[in-house]
Amino acid sequence: MRNIISYFIKYHVAVDVFVLAFMAFGIFGALSLKSSYFPLTDSKNITIAITYPGASPQEVEEGIVLQIEDNLKGLEGVDRVTSTARENSGVINVEIEKGRDIDFMLLEVKNAVDRVPTFPTGMEPLIVSKLEVVRETITFAVSGENIPLATLKQIGRQVENELRAIEGISQIEMSGYPLEEIEIAVNENNLLAYDISFSEVSQAVANANILVTGGNIKTDAEEYLIRANNRSYYGDELSNMVIRARTFR
Repeated sequence: MRNIISYFIKYHVAVDVFVLAFMAFGIFGALSLKSSYFPLTDSKNITIAITYPGASPQEVEEGIVLQIEDNLKGLEGVDRVTSTARENSGVINVEIEKGRDIDFMLLEVKNAVDRVPTFPTGMEPLIVSKLEVVRETITFAVSGENIPLATLKQIGRQVENELRAIEGISQIEMSGYPLEEIEIAVNENNLLAYDISFSEVSQAVANANILVTGGNIKTDAEEYLIRANNRSYYGDELSNMVIRARTFR
């Protein structure tokens, strides 16, 4: 240590060079250092999205979710499996153990799902994907006084389309708007006059809005999918719906 100090005292220019080099490397390292307020982490979750039109939560659970969960039991690398069954849909979340390759486990989960012998007729194809980690960058609100909610939603869609055209933006999510729905109002006096109940009207609406797959027919050249699609998406399509019909002889 005494020799080093003596050397720097004798050659003071070396001290200046050493200090300048230390500062230069420090500035270069600080500029090249990656930092983030919300650092991204590797995804450790795999989701299985279920779509089963017209099914109750119990049907989704018993006919689909439980079968998939049985095949996932004992799968090496799976830490925990949680599921949620809703009306017409469901989701299964598979948590992977720390240190496992998410891409390899994605293939393992897909193979486990494919081993399920049968699924209910009318179910949409399952979507198995890894849950990507998304970093939120900017959040802003669209508001206005005495402006209908439908107009605000339309403006929000326009802003969304313009933002999607900007390079570097991968995903945009809109929230705060209620789901669009069709409201059917009936006249109680007319129902009493024709002896029609509310449940009969509800059943007629359900029967007039179906989306069911009835299997397929294979030939030597083609394969035909049998599908009944009579779903209405606008209120005008339901205005002339027949509730009850009688034939007179």
